[in-house]
Amino acid sequence: MRHRFIASLGLPLAAVVVAVMASPRVAGQTAGPAKPAPAKPAATKKYTVPRTPDGQPDFQGFWTNSTYVPLERPDNVQKAFYTDQEFEVAVKAAAAREAEQTEPGTVADVHYDFSQFGLDRSQSAFVKNLRTSLIVDPPNGKMPPLTAEGQKRAADRAAERRRMGATTDAVQNMPIGTRCLIMAGSGPPMMSAGYNSNYQIVQSANYVMILVEMIHDARIIPLGGGAPLPDSMRQWMGDSRGHWEGDTLVIETTNFNGKNPFRGSSDRMRVTERLTRTDANVLSYQFTIDDPATWTAPWTAEAPMTRSVGPIFEHACHEGNYGVANTLAGARLEEKKAAAAAAAKKGAN
Repeated sequence: MRHRFIASLGLPLAAVVVAVMASPRVAGQTAGPAKPAPAKPAATKKYTVPRTPDGQPDFQGFWTNSTYVPLERPDNVQKAFYTDQEFEVAVKAAAAREAEQTEPGTVADVHYDFSQFGLDRSQSAFVKNLRTSLIVDPPNGKMPPLTAEGQKRAADRAAERRRMGATTDAVQNMPIGTRCLIMAGSGPPMMSAGYNSNYQIVQSANYVMILVEMIHDARIIPLGGGAPLPDSMRQWMGDSRGHWEGDTLVIETTNFNGKNPFRGSSDRMRVTERLTRTDANVLSYQFTIDDPATWTAPWTAEAPMTRSVGPIFEHACHEGNYGVANTLAGARLEEKKAAAAAAAKKGAN
């Protein structure tokens, strides 16, 4: 959990060629001043993707997808892109919210100092994305409506969260993030985690490995097919299989265990990720969610990644290391006191 400072990352500059031609002289006329021809359009130099020793597009290195752009477009925004000025205003407002003082003595105040250090993305590297939402399809920037099954599942999960929130006497009642089992960012899809939104990609001839800084998960993705896992084998991050379509890495993931649902998804969710290197410092990342058990239609989002500064540091989840044990110790102490009070009351009678 640290700030990351990155050198400015600019796109390749286009070379502008201007041809200036002198007006030809015609016999018997006085030569006038030379008139320049119209400037030719700027020439766009196509980016050449570097290659690994195996000839694959080279995505290796350190990347971040830290962003202020929400997944869904805010209700009060009616356009797909901000202007540069509007973007700066939105970033300043978001940074101010992250830095806002909490009310002393509240639960939120416990994380205040941590928030100042870890969550202020305005002081660290983040992708400048003028989109008003990461979702690009549907065009309204919103997730499609839930199916009837998805609505029921959402209601059941909300009831379970209320039940779990009412008691912390067992570790099973605590959120999986608090237990440090898996956190945002690991994916798929890989979303900005708010802090520690950093990744390292390592490639070989037959595999792509994506190391996630947040809780140090590692996605090891075989390339070129291979037999998928049987339906009975379910995993936290699903079963990912990759292949190349030109310079684009396509990753298909199924077989989720359903214990870490993405935006209310079911264990039948299929995630299709597409990564394309569009610049020395930019990695285009697009994902499509297809889950007929949750949404009435598939939907697609774009969350570009920018080159970051390595290395990836170990993420030590101290909430899980100490917070859970301390919470359970408090619950056992309350039970002990309650038992002692009940015994004393019984003895008095």
